[in-house]
Amino acid sequence: MLTHARRAVESALQAGASYADARVNRLRTEELSVRNGELAVAIAQEELGIGVRVLLDGCWGFAAAPIERDASPSELASLARRALRVAEALAPSRRLPVRLAGEPGHVAEFATPVRIEPFAVSLAEKLDLLRRADESMRGASETVVRESSSSLRLEEQWQASSEGAAIYQHLVRSGAGLSTTAASRGQVERRSYPASFGGNYLSGGWERVLAMELPAHGARMRDESVALCGAPACPAGVRDLILSGNQLMLQIHESVGHADELDRVFGAEIDLAGGSFATPDQLGRLRYGSPIVNLVADSGLEGGLDTRGFDDEGVASGAWPIVEDGIFCGYHTSREWAGRIGEEHSRGTSRAQGWYHPPIIRITNLSLLPGTWSLEELIADTEDGVLCDTVKMWSIDSKRVNFQFTTEIGWEIRGGRLAGILRSPTYQGRTTEFWNSCDAICDARHWMLWGVPNCGKGNPMQVAEMSHGAAPARFRKVNFVR
Repeated sequence: MLTHARRAVESALQAGASYADARVNRLRTEELSVRNGELAVAIAQEELGIGVRVLLDGCWGFAAAPIERDASPSELASLARRALRVAEALAPSRRLPVRLAGEPGHVAEFATPVRIEPFAVSLAEKLDLLRRADESMRGASETVVRESSSSLRLEEQWQASSEGAAIYQHLVRSGAGLSTTAASRGQVERRSYPASFGGNYLSGGWERVLAMELPAHGARMRDESVALCGAPACPAGVRDLILSGNQLMLQIHESVGHADELDRVFGAEIDLAGGSFATPDQLGRLRYGSPIVNLVADSGLEGGLDTRGFDDEGVASGAWPIVEDGIFCGYHTSREWAGRIGEEHSRGTSRAQGWYHPPIIRITNLSLLPGTWSLEELIADTEDGVLCDTVKMWSIDSKRVNFQFTTEIGWEIRGGRLAGILRSPTYQGRTTEFWNSCDAICDARHWMLWGVPNCGKGNPMQVAEMSHGAAPARFRKVNFVR
């Protein structure tokens, strides 16, 4: 497969490209779901294709096609010529010539550490786990839907470039979760474990799924979904807010991660994904959060969905601060965009959904560093507040400033004690005001890595995966709405 990538690059150079790279991707996925005791979803897919990207007179061209393992040199040459024709067609609309930040032509391999190969686990064993998880949610007449699921992904990638890159990567991730929905007293409420939208996802093998111990948590989710149907709605007003890790991770994703994608900052995503308030003139100056807020991007983080050796431009993985001691200090960049802020090298965050898309800037693993509190101490120190857990729905404006989040469940806090559950707690705020109100973060014992398997960006839309690490944290005087 690396030979195919090299041949495509050579053909592009022979046809006049000033730069070329090619990625061969083999993608294998599996989705299983049991709903109300019956098999609901069983999908296994595999695809193999190649994408070729070229520069001609400072303009990008891209072409892609599915291929066979024995693809001929003439097929690869034809694809390279297609990419050059695209560059020629786009040239009249080019505003600035593309200038790539420097990067050595790496010759390397990277593989996700895996203890239990997930695709080698029998279908019977996987379904047995999901059925036991389903069984654990039985027992309440109010329950109308029980669902347990698993999701596996294996990507092999071969990259070559005209700068000498020759890279092979073997990337594996596994995910699973359960949810239960109750209907009673005119309400329909759902509880999910360990997070909503399919559960949690981590790089690694089937050991990641087993560690979630899904059947041990079904009864609690069942009981909480039933209790929510009779619980009071969270009242409007200004109160302190404690966010659980599985909710805080989405807060990080939406109000920090997307806001510091550099292509979005310069308007390249404005037609679909929007822009950003975090403009370069504020780099190193903007107080994004309180002094205890430290957010670090790390594409080498163990377990992260974007943990790899190299991005799709052949840039080596690394770690860097996005917010340090509350000050905004870093962006997600690519080789094309790094120079716009005076950086000589890309941060290595350019990725494509597969062989059929060109790479664009994507959020990598982005985490809030832990603090010093225990959750028990944090609750005891809160006089009037709400502990919110597991996202239900959300919205945020196109500049990533104004947001609103609703969680599946909340626990009212009165006088330092949990005082009962609340239905559909909904909080809202403005990004920098919100992060500046953070006055306490739980310690490393509470810190977990949470996966986002469905982040959409680009036009045409691309889906990417990344992770966010977080421990519960408190935010003072937050506005709750009904």
